[in-house]
Amino acid sequence: MNFVTLLASFGGGIFGAALGGLPAFVFTGFAVLVGAAAVLGGSSFDFISNVAFGPVFGPHVAFCGGVAAVAYAAKKGIHGAGKDIVSGGAGFKDPMALLVGGLFGILGYLLVSVFNTIFPAGFTDNIALTVFLSNAIARLTFGKTGLFGTLSEDAQARGRFTPGGNDVWVPHQQDFGQLFIISLGVSLVTAWYALTVIGINEAYFPAAAFVGFGISAASLVFLCFGINVPVTHHMTIIASLAAIFSGSLFIGALMGVISAFLGEFASRTFFIHGDTHIDPPATAIFIMTFVLWVIF
Repeated sequence: MNFVTLLASFGGGIFGAALGGLPAFVFTGFAVLVGAAAVLGGSSFDFISNVAFGPVFGPHVAFCGGVAAVAYAAKKGIHGAGKDIVSGGAGFKDPMALLVGGLFGILGYLLVSVFNTIFPAGFTDNIALTVFLSNAIARLTFGKTGLFGTLSEDAQARGRFTPGGNDVWVPHQQDFGQLFIISLGVSLVTAWYALTVIGINEAYFPAAAFVGFGISAASLVFLCFGINVPVTHHMTIIASLAAIFSGSLFIGALMGVISAFLGEFASRTFFIHGDTHIDPPATAIFIMTFVLWVIF
């Protein structure tokens, strides 16, 4: 932890708030791919840690800044949807919304620094855990529905864990059959890639572990434009890590599928009935990373 990086995280939170949470996360994905290429090219600069997962595009900084900014804007009545992580906060024309994003960027940096200190290596994904906690703090600070959301009359009739109407996360992947096939496909291919790359040189671990995540995150640029692409980064990162740790394509794919269903469960627990965004993939990632730490 250092003061210069703290200031940079403040700027990263403002930048993420101005872009919007999801567009900022798309840049995380592209930055991961650049960093992976640098690893494979023999670069000595850790682009993934310092840029993709650092104060520039780290999800705990930029994405969380965007989530907090729109939650604040909804509370102030200058934006109609507190769960809207696509719209850029620059369009709210309220400097305070951007300042809130900067403050949550600082919060993200501080939380990750603390977790890096107190947890053993690999204990969980400290960035994903911080995203969940930051989103929860934004909900409790600016939202009205509480951590688990408030059920409408229709939702009470359906049941908490049955999405419908406006109470949905990603409608085109919430059906269990669809979710299974999507998760199986992306988990198989990213687990295979991870095993192939790590088999060449163990020094390529960052490129082996995170390229699937980077592709998944970058693909969400299409979601920003309303195209029905799946949300898969919680599947691909877990499938890659599980495959590397176990040396098994089957184990990698299995863990990726489990993470997919855990993400959907998290969406029905924290997201669909709430009035701000609490990220289902981040929830699945930090839980599944802990599971991998326990097993392997």
